[in-house]
Amino acid sequence: MNKEVKSEGMLVVLSAPSGCGKDTVLAELDGRVENLRRSVSMTTRKMRDDETDGADYFFVGESDFESKINGGEMLEYTRYNGHYYGTLKKPVDELLKKGETVVLKIEVEGAGKIRSMYPDAVTIFLVPPSMQTLEKRLRKRMSEGERDIRNRMAIAVCEIKHADSYDYIVVNDQIDYAVSDICSIIRAERLKTKRSLNSICLYE
Repeated sequence: MNKEVKSEGMLVVLSAPSGCGKDTVLAELDGRVENLRRSVSMTTRKMRDDETDGADYFFVGESDFESKINGGEMLEYTRYNGHYYGTLKKPVDELLKKGETVVLKIEVEGAGKIRSMYPDAVTIFLVPPSMQTLEKRLRKRMSEGERDIRNRMAIAVCEIKHADSYDYIVVNDQIDYAVSDICSIIRAERLKTKRSLNSICLYE
């Protein structure tokens, strides 16, 4: 008798300071890794001109976000630069039960909470080649004022100090190389014995 046991899904956490190119990396991953599902985070910050509600983030008001917190619907959440950011729990758990690889774009504080809840999660920290490059990228997108840029740079310094708590560090100097590195990480993690053993076909 041929018995096939479906393996459980894999949770991948991607963190990076603002301006490091998380969204660009995620967009590139969509077409290069099979069965990869991106969890869309929720935020209370204003939507930028190049963003789409429901694709880049779910943009909500503070009262809506706080009602989700009070209702126990958030997997994790944090307050960053004056705004809430977080992930709904139900959609993530449903995808994992289906055996999907789910990518979460999460700030450093939220990533720590995820690690405690999902010990098998794969954590990746994306860093800029230099702080000077990061500042240039923030200024180039022209979506924040001088005060916001300074705040984001200060936060970035604090976040990078936590990079050693992640499984992998990827430098985003050239986007193609960074995406290739993350693809390699995901494929290698899928092949680990603890994840792939249950997918072996057994013959009785």
